[in-house]
Amino acid sequence: MTFNDIFKSSFLEEIGSFSILDMVIALALSFAMGLFINFIYRKTFRGVMFSKTFGVALMALTMITTLVILAVTSNVVLSLGMVGALSIVRFRTAIKEPLDIAFLFWSIAVGIVLGAGLIPLAVFGSIVIGVMLLLFAKRKGQDAPYLLVLRCRNEAAEQAAAAALAGQVKRSAVKSKTVTDAGIELTLEVALSSMATAFVNSLNAIEGVESAALVSYNGDYTA
Repeated sequence: MTFNDIFKSSFLEEIGSFSILDMVIALALSFAMGLFINFIYRKTFRGVMFSKTFGVALMALTMITTLVILAVTSNVVLSLGMVGALSIVRFRTAIKEPLDIAFLFWSIAVGIVLGAGLIPLAVFGSIVIGVMLLLFAKRKGQDAPYLLVLRCRNEAAEQAAAAALAGQVKRSAVKSKTVTDAGIELTLEVALSSMATAFVNSLNAIEGVESAALVSYNGDYTA
């Protein structure tokens, strides 16, 4: 078998045909599913800074994956070439939120399923995943966690602030304590029994307390 015979082989020339209508339907559905994924991402986002570009990237990733799968399913040789090409791609962008990884995989999975023509699976599966994320990702605990930063001049002021704080919050735990010649800095994790924050004013009014700051905290970041 010569080199020319290889390129004339029916295996290499076997190209699956699909109509323009199929491509339009697949890309339109991937765009619609990308919008749905972006909508769920907006509703469930709990980070510090919302990134519009990440939401747009989810939509684009769904459409791009659909496009790739359409090409792969139409030509066996092209599928082998794409596997080799995609294997050298490296992504260096750090993912700060663990939930963002789920959205990325969701977009890729929907693109693969739509490209394979399994439209009911893509639509029904996305609806189930979206409802699950809305129910659980936005659920907050009964006690809102906060960080309380106190700066005291001396130990007496520290003890007075601790005594006043005990009756204002449900629980508190010391996260860090820094002692210098200028005074004492305490960082405490506190759980509020309600959204009332007037106790911070009373703490700041204690003699020897230089400042009191309350910061929202969820265990991963502060805001």
